[in-house]
Amino acid sequence: MDASQQEFQVVFGTGTLGKAIAQQLVAQGKQVRMVSRSNREDLPQGVELVRGDAADPRFTQKVCQGAEVIYHCAGPKYNFKAWVKEFPPLQQGILAGAISSGAKLIYGDSLYGYGKVKEPMREDMPYAATTNKGKIRAQLAETLMTAHRAGKAQVAIARSSDFYGEGVLNSVFGDRVFIPALQGKPAEAIGNLDLPHTYTYIVDFARAMIILGEREEAIGQVWHVPNAPTISTREMLNILFEELELPPKMNGMGKLMMRIGGLFIPEAAESVEMMYQFENPFVVDSSKFVEAFGDIATPHRQAIRNTIAWYRQHLQAQDSLKTDFRMYEQPNLRTNSQA
Repeated sequence: MDASQQEFQVVFGTGTLGKAIAQQLVAQGKQVRMVSRSNREDLPQGVELVRGDAADPRFTQKVCQGAEVIYHCAGPKYNFKAWVKEFPPLQQGILAGAISSGAKLIYGDSLYGYGKVKEPMREDMPYAATTNKGKIRAQLAETLMTAHRAGKAQVAIARSSDFYGEGVLNSVFGDRVFIPALQGKPAEAIGNLDLPHTYTYIVDFARAMIILGEREEAIGQVWHVPNAPTISTREMLNILFEELELPPKMNGMGKLMMRIGGLFIPEAAESVEMMYQFENPFVVDSSKFVEAFGDIATPHRQAIRNTIAWYRQHLQAQDSLKTDFRMYEQPNLRTNSQA
């Protein structure tokens, strides 16, 4: 874990967002250190992986020394009990690393803390969440901003809507949408498909966080990530099928179906309390970021086209692994039959 004299960036979390940030930073010639509890082999080339527990302040203080910017993309499983138990110490551990090193801390957040609103969401809206996950998200964000106001840390918060894109699987616009569509089957979306719903392209989310880390004037504030113009989920799906040159097929699962699905799919059960986002217009106002730093949003059609290409490669890789597994197993079967 020897750091060179060159300033480097630390990315906590090796999920989709963390990898997207690291990939862009490496492309810019930055030195990148990624932190994870597990050994990952699918990280962008050129990054340094350090294994450890981000909830341990002693570890984070050590791993962040010499860092210029820290990107907080880490989080527990999408499970309320896990959030209650693991999120606060994780947040405190990463914050301790930022305080000790003096590095800027850029936090990738969601919109849960605002709760159910009747107008486009803006950064100056109060935290009014009534859901369990919304309350936790609001508390976590306030913890960071309190540390900033106290002069202990340099913090900026980037908030995105439901995201999609390369590498995004477990999302409301992820594998249950793209994989069936690629197979000519109905895409399984959520809620009322005809309501406007803002979706964030993961590459734009990552780029926005990097910009916040580069700009001094971004520190101490909350920023909504720029998104392509908001359209309905049905319109998003229509673009998907147009790009696939297939007739559109889609389903929108309501709260009842999510409850039933939750009996078999844990993520569905955990999503029920957040269904208000798909039963009402869900629109994000990102004008603050655009006016300050420019509009970096990728048009939905291009973003969906990029995502399709990734999913095709993903499915081909899975098929290749299945083929390799069968080839590996077959000789054993023949040996057993000859014995």
